[in-house]
Amino acid sequence: MNRPSGFLRRTSRRTFRDRREAGRVLAEELASYRGKAGLLVLGLARGGVPVGWEVASALHAELDVFLVRKLGVPQWPELAMGALASGGGVVMNENVLSSLAISDDQIRAVIDRETAELQRREQAYRGGRPVADPRGKTVILVDDGIATGASMLAAVRAVRAAGPESIIVAVPVGPPSACQELLEEADDVVCASMPPDFEAVGQVYVDFHQVDDDEVRELLATRT
Repeated sequence: MNRPSGFLRRTSRRTFRDRREAGRVLAEELASYRGKAGLLVLGLARGGVPVGWEVASALHAELDVFLVRKLGVPQWPELAMGALASGGGVVMNENVLSSLAISDDQIRAVIDRETAELQRREQAYRGGRPVADPRGKTVILVDDGIATGASMLAAVRAVRAAGPESIIVAVPVGPPSACQELLEEADDVVCASMPPDFEAVGQVYVDFHQVDDDEVRELLATRT
């Protein structure tokens, strides 16, 4: 697999007005893909969909939503022990599992619960519209940012199993360490901003409101 280092050329710090502006900036970084045949942009729900819409619009690409659900530790749901992606792909954090002695039954219960929510959102967002097929396509996976990279890694592995031509991870912000790890499995990683003092995705946004289901549906229904 090719190992380009495009993300290392991105600026270290940048602020975005909102996700839509971040998407337009990201689209400029991806301009070489504009008009490419078989180009598919997948926005990770929910925050990646506004970013992905702008990318798809600028690149004249097909847009669809891709779902990834964090698998929270039973006692502390905000702490991720892994991630679950559309199509059933699962990535687990073995360090968290071993350090907290989480049982197989606990893991299964969380996976079952998040699978049900993932399937509910799939239906709510698409309303019966078929899932875009990544097979043989150049797929750009977009989110509003990455922190640990677990959710994006789950998405990369799930899409890879469907047989795309290539996978590009594209985000407005993330730490260099997570981008480097993703580059081990994606064909390229584009990160528009990598603050040296990275703490959270929201730190580079003026408006980082919670994207709701209605906003996702509206964007998916709007032609790119």
